[in-house]
Amino acid sequence: MFGMIRNSLFGGVEVNNGTLVQKEEKGGMTFEERTYDSGKFASVEVSEKPFDEATKECVLKLLKYVGGSNEKGVGMGMTSPVSIISYPTEEESLQPKVKVVLRIPSQFQADPPMPTDESIQIENREGLTVYAMQFGGYAKETDYVSHAAKLRSCLGPEVSYHKDYYICCGYDPPMKPYGRRNEVWFVKNT
Repeated sequence: MFGMIRNSLFGGVEVNNGTLVQKEEKGGMTFEERTYDSGKFASVEVSEKPFDEATKECVLKLLKYVGGSNEKGVGMGMTSPVSIISYPTEEESLQPKVKVVLRIPSQFQADPPMPTDESIQIENREGLTVYAMQFGGYAKETDYVSHAAKLRSCLGPEVSYHKDYYICCGYDPPMKPYGRRNEVWFVKNT
Protein backbone atom coordinates (compact mmCIF):
# COMPACT_ATOMS: atom_id res chain seq x y z
CA MET A 1 0.00 0.00 0.00
CA PHE A 2 2.84 2.40 0.84
CA GLY A 3 4.36 1.63 -2.56
CA MET A 4 1.15 2.73 -4.29
CA ILE A 5 0.96 5.94 -2.28
CA ARG A 6 4.63 6.71 -2.94
CA ASN A 7 4.15 6.08 -6.67
CA SER A 8 1.02 8.24 -6.76
CA LEU A 9 2.67 11.16 -4.99
CA PHE A 10 6.08 11.05 -6.63
CA GLY A 11 5.36 9.86 -10.17
CA GLY A 12 5.63 6.39 -11.58
CA VAL A 13 2.02 6.30 -12.81
CA GLU A 14 1.74 4.86 -16.30
CA VAL A 15 -1.26 6.46 -18.03
CA ASN A 16 -3.03 4.68 -20.86
CA ASN A 17 -4.82 7.37 -22.88
CA GLY A 18 -5.58 5.13 -25.84
CA THR A 19 -5.56 6.44 -29.41
CA LEU A 20 -7.98 9.21 -30.35
CA VAL A 21 -10.15 8.30 -33.34
CA GLN A 22 -12.38 11.39 -33.23
CA LYS A 23 -13.68 14.09 -30.91
CA GLU A 24 -17.23 15.45 -31.21
CA GLU A 25 -19.43 18.02 -29.55
CA LYS A 26 -23.20 17.79 -29.38
CA GLY A 27 -25.47 20.03 -27.38
CA GLY A 28 -22.55 21.63 -25.55
CA MET A 29 -21.18 18.25 -24.47
CA THR A 30 -17.90 16.79 -25.74
CA PHE A 31 -17.10 13.12 -26.16
CA GLU A 32 -14.36 11.11 -27.84
CA GLU A 33 -14.03 7.84 -29.68
CA ARG A 34 -10.78 6.04 -28.75
CA THR A 35 -9.11 2.69 -29.27
CA TYR A 36 -7.18 0.75 -26.63
CA ASP A 37 -4.73 -2.11 -27.18
CA SER A 38 -5.09 -5.58 -25.76
CA GLY A 39 -3.03 -6.54 -22.72
CA LYS A 40 -2.85 -8.20 -19.34
CA PHE A 41 -4.95 -6.80 -16.51
CA ALA A 42 -5.50 -7.52 -12.83
CA SER A 43 -9.17 -7.70 -11.87
CA VAL A 44 -11.37 -8.13 -8.81
CA GLU A 45 -15.14 -8.65 -8.65
CA VAL A 46 -17.49 -7.83 -5.78
CA SER A 47 -21.25 -8.42 -5.66
CA GLU A 48 -24.05 -7.66 -3.23
CA LYS A 49 -22.56 -4.34 -2.11
CA PRO A 50 -23.41 -0.78 -3.18
CA PHE A 51 -21.31 0.53 -6.09
CA ASP A 52 -19.15 2.98 -4.11
CA GLU A 53 -18.42 0.50 -1.31
CA ALA A 54 -17.65 -2.36 -3.73
CA THR A 55 -15.39 -0.11 -5.80
CA LYS A 56 -13.33 0.97 -2.78
CA GLU A 57 -12.89 -2.64 -1.67
CA CYS A 58 -11.71 -3.75 -5.12
CA VAL A 59 -9.39 -0.78 -5.65
CA LEU A 60 -7.66 -1.36 -2.30
CA LYS A 61 -6.97 -4.98 -3.22
CA LEU A 62 -5.50 -3.98 -6.58
CA LEU A 63 -3.38 -1.23 -5.01
CA LYS A 64 -1.92 -3.75 -2.58
CA TYR A 65 -1.16 -6.10 -5.48
CA VAL A 66 0.75 -3.49 -7.55
CA GLY A 67 2.33 -2.15 -4.34
CA GLY A 68 4.07 -5.49 -3.65
CA SER A 69 1.50 -8.01 -2.37
CA ASN A 70 2.38 -10.51 -5.06
CA GLU A 71 4.46 -13.68 -5.36
CA LYS A 72 7.61 -11.72 -6.24
CA GLY A 73 7.08 -9.04 -3.57
CA VAL A 74 7.75 -6.39 -6.21
CA GLY A 75 6.22 -2.93 -6.34
CA MET A 76 5.18 -2.57 -9.96
CA GLY A 77 4.01 1.04 -9.99
CA MET A 78 0.54 2.29 -10.64
CA THR A 79 -1.33 2.52 -13.94
CA SER A 80 -4.35 4.55 -14.84
CA PRO A 81 -7.16 4.60 -15.45
CA VAL A 82 -8.65 2.33 -12.85
CA SER A 83 -11.62 0.89 -14.76
CA ILE A 84 -14.85 -0.17 -13.06
CA ILE A 85 -17.10 -2.36 -15.15
CA SER A 86 -20.62 -1.55 -14.00
CA TYR A 87 -24.02 -2.94 -14.88
CA PRO A 88 -26.96 -0.54 -15.23
CA THR A 89 -30.49 -1.36 -14.11
CA GLU A 90 -33.61 -0.47 -16.06
CA GLU A 91 -34.02 2.52 -13.74
CA GLU A 92 -30.54 3.77 -14.83
CA SER A 93 -28.93 3.18 -11.43
CA LEU A 94 -26.18 0.56 -11.07
CA GLN A 95 -26.51 -3.03 -9.90
CA PRO A 96 -24.67 -4.05 -6.70
CA LYS A 97 -21.98 -5.79 -8.75
CA VAL A 98 -18.69 -4.38 -10.07
CA LYS A 99 -15.51 -5.64 -11.66
CA VAL A 100 -12.52 -3.36 -11.16
CA VAL A 101 -9.74 -3.73 -13.71
CA LEU A 102 -6.20 -2.33 -13.68
CA ARG A 103 -3.75 -2.69 -16.57
CA ILE A 104 -0.51 -4.42 -15.60
CA PRO A 105 2.41 -1.94 -16.07
CA SER A 106 4.25 -2.32 -19.40
CA GLN A 107 7.45 -3.74 -17.94
CA PHE A 108 5.45 -6.61 -16.35
CA GLN A 109 3.09 -7.34 -19.29
CA ALA A 110 5.10 -10.36 -20.51
CA ASP A 111 5.27 -12.04 -17.08
CA PRO A 112 3.10 -10.40 -14.39
CA PRO A 113 3.71 -11.58 -10.84
CA MET A 114 0.87 -13.68 -9.45
CA PRO A 115 -1.24 -12.04 -6.74
CA THR A 116 -1.11 -13.39 -3.20
CA ASP A 117 -4.81 -12.44 -2.81
CA GLU A 118 -6.85 -15.23 -4.44
CA SER A 119 -9.70 -12.83 -5.31
CA ILE A 120 -7.43 -11.06 -7.83
CA GLN A 121 -7.35 -12.55 -11.31
CA ILE A 122 -4.82 -11.89 -14.08
CA GLU A 123 -6.57 -11.85 -17.44
CA ASN A 124 -5.81 -11.17 -21.07
CA ARG A 125 -8.20 -8.52 -22.39
CA GLU A 126 -8.85 -7.83 -26.04
CA GLY A 127 -8.40 -4.38 -27.51
CA LEU A 128 -11.52 -2.23 -27.62
CA THR A 129 -12.99 0.94 -29.01
CA VAL A 130 -14.89 3.22 -26.63
CA TYR A 131 -17.00 6.34 -26.63
CA ALA A 132 -15.73 8.39 -23.67
CA MET A 133 -17.04 11.42 -21.79
CA GLN A 134 -14.77 13.14 -19.28
CA PHE A 135 -15.70 15.00 -16.08
CA GLY A 136 -13.95 16.22 -12.92
CA GLY A 137 -14.29 15.95 -9.15
CA TYR A 138 -14.40 12.99 -6.78
CA ALA A 139 -16.68 10.65 -8.73
CA LYS A 140 -19.35 8.57 -7.04
CA GLU A 141 -22.07 6.32 -8.46
CA THR A 142 -24.46 9.24 -9.06
CA ASP A 143 -21.80 11.11 -11.07
CA TYR A 144 -21.10 8.13 -13.31
CA VAL A 145 -24.82 7.46 -13.84
CA SER A 146 -25.42 11.13 -14.70
CA HIS A 147 -22.57 11.28 -17.22
CA ALA A 148 -23.58 7.94 -18.72
CA ALA A 149 -27.01 9.47 -19.41
CA LYS A 150 -25.35 12.49 -21.04
CA LEU A 151 -23.13 10.29 -23.20
CA ARG A 152 -26.13 8.14 -24.18
CA SER A 153 -27.95 11.32 -25.22
CA CYS A 154 -24.98 12.51 -27.31
CA LEU A 155 -24.63 9.20 -29.13
CA GLY A 156 -28.32 8.81 -29.87
CA PRO A 157 -29.99 5.61 -31.11
CA GLU A 158 -27.95 5.27 -34.32
CA VAL A 159 -24.62 4.44 -32.61
CA SER A 160 -24.05 0.77 -31.71
CA TYR A 161 -22.44 0.01 -28.33
CA HIS A 162 -22.87 -2.49 -25.49
CA LYS A 163 -25.86 -1.50 -23.38
CA ASP A 164 -25.63 -4.23 -20.73
CA TYR A 165 -22.58 -2.65 -19.09
CA TYR A 166 -20.37 0.42 -19.21
CA ILE A 167 -17.01 1.35 -17.78
CA CYS A 168 -16.41 4.01 -15.12
CA CYS A 169 -12.82 5.28 -15.08
CA GLY A 170 -10.76 7.17 -12.54
CA TYR A 171 -7.33 8.53 -13.39
CA ASP A 172 -6.18 10.15 -10.13
CA PRO A 173 -5.07 9.03 -6.67
CA PRO A 174 -7.44 9.97 -3.83
CA MET A 175 -4.99 12.53 -2.44
CA LYS A 176 -5.16 14.71 -5.58
CA PRO A 177 -7.63 17.46 -4.67
CA TYR A 178 -7.89 19.45 -7.92
CA GLY A 179 -7.92 18.84 -11.67
CA ARG A 180 -9.30 15.34 -11.29
CA ARG A 181 -10.15 13.25 -14.37
CA ASN A 182 -12.96 10.73 -14.52
CA GLU A 183 -14.63 9.21 -17.55
CA VAL A 184 -17.57 7.07 -18.59
CA TRP A 185 -16.90 4.65 -21.46
CA PHE A 186 -19.41 2.87 -23.67
CA VAL A 187 -17.77 -0.03 -25.53
CA LYS A 188 -18.42 0.11 -29.27
CA ASN A 189 -19.90 -2.98 -30.92
CA THR A 190 -17.49 -4.28 -33.54
